[in-house]
Amino acid sequence: MAERGNVHLQKSTKEKIKKFNQLRGTEVQTDEFWDLVVITAVDEDQRSAYEVQITEKLERKELPLGISYHVFADPPGCKIGNGGSTLHSLQFLHDKYGKSLSGFKVILIHAGGFSQRLPNASALGKIFTALPLGKPLYQMLELKLAMYVDFPSHMKPGILVTCADDIELYSVPEQENVMFDKSGFTALAHPSPLSVGTTHGVFVLEPAETPSICDMEYRNCSQFLHKPNIEKMRICNAVCKREGEEFVYTDSTYYVDYGTATTLLTLLSEISPLTCEIDAYGDFLQALGRKATVDYTENTANVTKKEKGLVEIRRKIFRRLKGTALNVILLNNSKFYHVGTTEEYLFHFTADPCLREELGLLSAAFSACDLEPLEKTRACVMHSILHPTVTVSQGSVVEYSRLDTKVKVGTRSIISGCWIGTDISVSSDTFMHSLSVNLDGKTGFVTVVFGIQDDLKRNVSSPADMKALSLCKVNLEDCVRLWGLCLERIRFSGDTSMCSLWNACIFPLCSDLKGSFVMSLGMVKALESGTKFTLPNNTTLTSLQETLQNKNLEEMLKFRKELYEDILRVNLRNSVTTNFIA
Repeated sequence: MAERGNVHLQKSTKEKIKKFNQLRGTEVQTDEFWDLVVITAVDEDQRSAYEVQITEKLERKELPLGISYHVFADPPGCKIGNGGSTLHSLQFLHDKYGKSLSGFKVILIHAGGFSQRLPNASALGKIFTALPLGKPLYQMLELKLAMYVDFPSHMKPGILVTCADDIELYSVPEQENVMFDKSGFTALAHPSPLSVGTTHGVFVLEPAETPSICDMEYRNCSQFLHKPNIEKMRICNAVCKREGEEFVYTDSTYYVDYGTATTLLTLLSEISPLTCEIDAYGDFLQALGRKATVDYTENTANVTKKEKGLVEIRRKIFRRLKGTALNVILLNNSKFYHVGTTEEYLFHFTADPCLREELGLLSAAFSACDLEPLEKTRACVMHSILHPTVTVSQGSVVEYSRLDTKVKVGTRSIISGCWIGTDISVSSDTFMHSLSVNLDGKTGFVTVVFGIQDDLKRNVSSPADMKALSLCKVNLEDCVRLWGLCLERIRFSGDTSMCSLWNACIFPLCSDLKGSFVMSLGMVKALESGTKFTLPNNTTLTSLQETLQNKNLEEMLKFRKELYEDILRVNLRNSVTTNFIA
């Protein structure tokens, strides 16, 4: 069964990518593609960064043309969650298009946030995370559009809601299509182990009129459970069984028809201004279905920050949405992959044979490098130039970088946006990401370095407690001492009641990209050896958070563009040489 599924997934995915590739750079026809592509951003700064990148993609003809791409920023102030982003995006669309919106097919991709668990996506956005696939190179935006390329021609006007950091692969029987033609909410559902259900949404299905086993089924949902424990799944009859194996149906993407979208706009008018985070899954979907009750509104166990007013807002959501249909499409031959952490990123791009086969991932995508060693070591290189003497060890990823002679990258490491000079070695399990910044009217460079397993979100309430934070397996207090810095002078940017690796000002600002890498690498080497490292006098230290606030987007994109042109040049030269020899 699994082997058959793999073959079908590979075939289905290949067909979707082929179809999307034919649309890239061409004017699409009505009903051939989405009328509107909407991407959410956490603030105005991120919105402008996204718009610059989309404009460049359109100029390079990497996206379908002839449709509108919008980026909508969350309003300033408190965080509103992806549910709040959904509501505000609908309001933006309604204000811009009015009644015309009733005839549009819209895809809404949630991409706001700073990607603290995958910081190489923090500066330019997780929707622009590179994938080892495609010519030109795919980013997550292209993959999302490719995987849903069949949807617009089989749906009523409405909005498809999805997230930027997951991949859903599916196949349906020949001559059949995923149809979004019902009123209310229609969600895609994937068979998953019970353990996966504890961290996702789980659907409780109404009994089937005629039980069947097929790749796709249309069913009604009586209740939606948000991150339930296994006991709750059993009590609510969410657990299914097939061929002796227990599983549940978990959530990913959902559709709302235009009529339901207007209901959501009414809801926004009732709960504005938003003062807390709303979940587009947990808070909306739990209000739906025949068995939905108001009880969930007071359950804050899965809320990261318990905010005043959340329960009352949830009650208003429940009252407004109660009675709305929750339809599900069971994709019985489907897989859901999350790519939102450094561990997931490394595993899926280097070690996971399933995703590699199903999606056709490459060891080297749009790069100038020696391919054979990469395939042997299961490393991954994207949009980079590597000298033939470079060694990239097993399970490591290099993206948007230039590696000079005799560079060695250890196992399970991530190198992003870097220029590594001659004869430099990077240790295993190391994350290094170079960024350009504007400070005091000057362009500078910062290379942040962490251990692959470091927790950038873990925080303490005071700089005096920094010993509880760990960088590359060394507590931060010891790190500071090894670097010859004064503990009392270590600064934390932003909210100093939440001190973390994210806002610790420990990374040196340098005048050039290569020098920045060398400086930060020296600091991490000192931690590994337990020896002192002395920074130059008057070195400015900054945090990743502060670096992002002052990022020089133009300079970072310029570096990528120079790589792009050099890769084309090198590959063309190699192609001419090969043809000449032949």
